[in-house]
Amino acid sequence: MKLVAFFHLKEVRWSLPDERLAAWRARFPSLEVASVEDEAALPAALADADVFVGWRLPPEHFGGARRLRWIHSASAGIEESLYPALLASAVVLTNSTGLHSVCIPEHIVGQMLVLARNFHEAVRLQARGEWNRFAVIAHQGGLRELHGSNLAILGAGPIGANLARMAAALGMRVRVMRRDARQPVAHAEAVVPPAELHALLGWADFVVLAVPLTDETRGLIGAAELRAMRSSAYLINVARGEVVDEAELVRCLRSGAIAGAALDVFSEEPLPPEHPLWSLTNALLTPHISGYTATYFDRMLALFEDNLGRFLAGQPLRNVVDKRRGYAPGGG
Repeated sequence: MKLVAFFHLKEVRWSLPDERLAAWRARFPSLEVASVEDEAALPAALADADVFVGWRLPPEHFGGARRLRWIHSASAGIEESLYPALLASAVVLTNSTGLHSVCIPEHIVGQMLVLARNFHEAVRLQARGEWNRFAVIAHQGGLRELHGSNLAILGAGPIGANLARMAAALGMRVRVMRRDARQPVAHAEAVVPPAELHALLGWADFVVLAVPLTDETRGLIGAAELRAMRSSAYLINVARGEVVDEAELVRCLRSGAIAGAALDVFSEEPLPPEHPLWSLTNALLTPHISGYTATYFDRMLALFEDNLGRFLAGQPLRNVVDKRRGYAPGGG
């Protein structure tokens, strides 16, 4: 049995710590572990591999991995891994969903507080050395409180479920949209199906997108959905940029059709410097960092190691992705 680990990204070079490799070899003595640091060496390593772990197995290398039985994605989002050859194969795909259930909800709460208290306008004034209380108080319709406001969460996976708990603790009224509305969500006053999306949008002061990117959610928020929102409402996207029609969102932000937006994900990343979102004073942008914490890599490896033990023992794996639907069931 052979495991291949490859954790390199274009932006960052990750490597398996030597102590983690030693621990795996000690715990699973029958397992050959190959940690690949250069993509050029990946095809040869994959030729006799049974298991792959990494951010993504490049599709051009998948065909040569003829013994492969299981891929574990180090990330929760797996849309880039669902290429035709993998979809058509019997290879099992698992992901790392659940590891963002604290950091991303906390990021969202931070975004809501910034928008509600106009911190983003105060920071702009600070950069100019300008004392202007009224400008902060009056920006985008004025300061508001999260307590008593309406929060709509689209998606009931670990992120959406934990956000519901945090928001309820702040005194917000929470409603959640999920595919099967018969399943309750703790701390939510109502759970609604996708067919009631427009009514939910019209009720909310804050709309949070926490859905996986699938054929069903691509373009979920378009012109009609943005028009269904209150002019005083905010849109927050921590899902994927493709869930929103960005061009229509820009038009709505410019016209004041909605009060503002907080975006951590974009249809094109990095966001081009000429993109109009950069210049909008009612748009709060972060560079796809809501899911990052100092402990993420270690926790992801611990999840994979638990699954590796299950795999070698012939037990059911955690976080198995439904490749047809494009997510790991048990969430949204």
